[in-house]
Amino acid sequence: MRIGATIPNFQADSTKGPIDFYEWIGDSWCVLFSHPADFTPVCTTELGRIAVHQEHFEKRNVKVLAHSVDDLTCHVDWVNDIKSYCPDIIGNFPYPIIADPSRDLAVRFGMLDEKDKDNVELAQTVRALFIISPDKKVRLTMHYPTSTGRNVDEILRVIDSLQLTDRLKVIATPANWTPGTKVMILPSVSEEEADKLFPNGIERVSMPSGNVYVRTTTDYK
Repeated sequence: MRIGATIPNFQADSTKGPIDFYEWIGDSWCVLFSHPADFTPVCTTELGRIAVHQEHFEKRNVKVLAHSVDDLTCHVDWVNDIKSYCPDIIGNFPYPIIADPSRDLAVRFGMLDEKDKDNVELAQTVRALFIISPDKKVRLTMHYPTSTGRNVDEILRVIDSLQLTDRLKVIATPANWTPGTKVMILPSVSEEEADKLFPNGIERVSMPSGNVYVRTTTDYK
């Protein structure tokens, strides 16, 4: 799935019951993320940490949906393990895990390792993650090897960036941006328009080329 593509609707069984994706996502954003298998150590830490951060996703209007190629019975047992390993998960496990034992969704969404993608016995889903906006568009993709766990703070950071730049379409967020720090004004915005949009201050950076294209501001909310 490429950035900007419309994610197709699908139906699947999950630990929270049957899911029709379009109906389930509704008007929310979604983080859909896959794992190589149940009962694997790195995956256990990832699902646990995302569960602990559930309230941070909810306040951003983001639903979380995990995926693994094991069956539903394994998922239920795995959830119990995750809750035992992460005792700071409050209450019931907060989000569904899709069961995909046929690997149909894994193939459909390009989640399989290239080396073993055609080997039914060995094929494992890579750590694929898709951030999907309410219009069902893929807005961001991340792919990690099976050896490397994801950073939950980074997932939340990029959601904040996507939602901010959707709302203020004249800006972009620079490297290492976090909410409240400087944003960059797009080159397509004229100087006159920029001054009107950000009356409380713009920092313009002089470049050896003489081109003025790095303009930053904290005058946004």
